[in-house]
Amino acid sequence: MPRKIVITGAGAVSAAGNDVASILDAIRAGRSAIAPVTGWDTTGWTAFNGAEIRDFNPRTFVEDRKVHKFIRRTDMLGIHAGSQAIDASGMAAARDTLDEKAAAAFSDATGIYVGSGGGAYQNQYEYFPLLAQSDGNLHKFGEELSGVVNPMWLLRTLPNNVLCHVGIKYNFKGANACITNHSVGGTLAVIEATEALRQGEAERAIAIGHDAPVEPQNFLYYYQCGLMTANSLRPFDAGRDGSIFGEGAAAFALETEGAARSRGATILGEVLGGGYAAEAVGLLAIREDGDGVVRAIRAALDDARLEPDDVGMIVAHANGTQQSDASEIAALKTVFGNRAPPITGFKWAIGHLIAAAGIIEATLALAALRARTVPGIANLQTPDPACAGLPISRDAQVPRSDVALILCRGFAGTDAALLIRAA
Repeated sequence: MPRKIVITGAGAVSAAGNDVASILDAIRAGRSAIAPVTGWDTTGWTAFNGAEIRDFNPRTFVEDRKVHKFIRRTDMLGIHAGSQAIDASGMAAARDTLDEKAAAAFSDATGIYVGSGGGAYQNQYEYFPLLAQSDGNLHKFGEELSGVVNPMWLLRTLPNNVLCHVGIKYNFKGANACITNHSVGGTLAVIEATEALRQGEAERAIAIGHDAPVEPQNFLYYYQCGLMTANSLRPFDAGRDGSIFGEGAAAFALETEGAARSRGATILGEVLGGGYAAEAVGLLAIREDGDGVVRAIRAALDDARLEPDDVGMIVAHANGTQQSDASEIAALKTVFGNRAPPITGFKWAIGHLIAAAGIIEATLALAALRARTVPGIANLQTPDPACAGLPISRDAQVPRSDVALILCRGFAGTDAALLIRAA
């Protein structure tokens, strides 16, 4: 049997709140954080709603102001969520009670796995004024570049900034990876961290997902691709017509059961298994039968040594686009038939966090399991007729067991499934 991997800490930040509890409270109360964005002038824009963190104060998320010049907004969110999970777990505090040699071994056996967004157009924005002034003259552009673009630009745009700065802050030196795989990045960070612990590559690991896709070019291109709604994000509703971006991050502190118990840590839950698959039909195209989702779920169930009836609740990807929701419905019927557990989704309230979507929904699923509730989809008005036979509701339901299945999907037909159990 593989080593049991337990969850000893969790952290999250989104437009709906700066921690897991406040975000779940907002969802249970039916409050959506989606509103017109304020980050740029949206006059004349058709799609202008997003789940944007308002009154953004960098020091709320990263206290050390010297670090701010080396990182981006998304990095601040990831560092904040990771720090929440680590502090809640008591890992660093436990290490600080050890002698020098034991503390060094502890740090070497603690890894960090991060899912980060790879499509941040805003990374290039400070080049735009100079490009316009140069009028196509690359010689002039090169002469003026160093005086216009911040010399810290390269360091600020590194995709592994969260991995680096969390490691530096807590002196964690173990196994690590930075995964940039669109929406499934955060979920894959949890799966990869879990497998590393199972294989003995580390005794503890922090899994983080972060993204801040609320920016003009993202809105424009997603809308032109037919993926962005001009209205509200209504998963599984007959009138749904697209998704909406949100920003934020989430993290889990993971440990082998032996490592957690050896220091008397409080165990919140367990990562039971994960699975992932690709449909390989195109960058935007997905199969109508949900084949990739089916295979990801079955791989996760096999990994966890569970049957479909063991699942107590499902947090669907539920991004509100016509085809994704429809194929997800088809996949759930294929796997669960007429015996599906209560199904919900969270993007209607916090938006689609892209690389952070799966992991933040996993932290909320764990908290919901511990509260013995499956929050409803508050803005569900007329369920898609295809949902008939599936327990999808605008009202809260009760999970049928202590196990949650969390689904996540990304571009190029990538699909990931994660199974967790509440302690």
